[in-house]
Amino acid sequence: MEINSKIEKAKKGDQIAFTFLLDFYWNEVYGFMLKRTENETTAEDITIETFSKAFDKIATYNSEFKFNTWLISIAKNVYIDLLRKKKTNLFIEITDSEDQQAYNIADPTPSAEDALIKEQNLSRLLLCIKELKPHYQEVIQLRYFQELSYQEIADKIDEPLSNVKVKLLRAKKLLAEIIERNR
Repeated sequence: MEINSKIEKAKKGDQIAFTFLLDFYWNEVYGFMLKRTENETTAEDITIETFSKAFDKIATYNSEFKFNTWLISIAKNVYIDLLRKKKTNLFIEITDSEDQQAYNIADPTPSAEDALIKEQNLSRLLLCIKELKPHYQEVIQLRYFQELSYQEIADKIDEPLSNVKVKLLRAKKLLAEIIERNR
């Protein structure tokens, strides 16, 4: 009953309802995709895109079917689309600068900037952020340190606005769990 209430609120644009649905169904969709992809990053990306598409199209959800069944069917379609893209993009040219940028993002060693911030009593937060996966670190960095808008982030990382919102929501949830665990 509570799920149906949250779905109806989400259809009206209630962000708290969206967050509830994301939290409630995340593990189910993620686990489903992890079994199929056998890759955490791919499963997470598909799950993010699934919720992004679901929230964009929530008005089309038919309550005659279970919500999790609807989410899983979206996840399957996202996965099929990913497989099709992989078939067409088997060979991608990566420039040296792109390779270096990816290396820099994934590098867990503290920089001089990190040391300065550490002195200013932000070290615990930065260390917690560094425990996040690189794509979550990036959206947190862009939103809260560079203070970019959601649209600016979407343009910068070349992803739909709804994906950025879901990634930030998930990043904040994971960061809160890391901070709580490290207390």
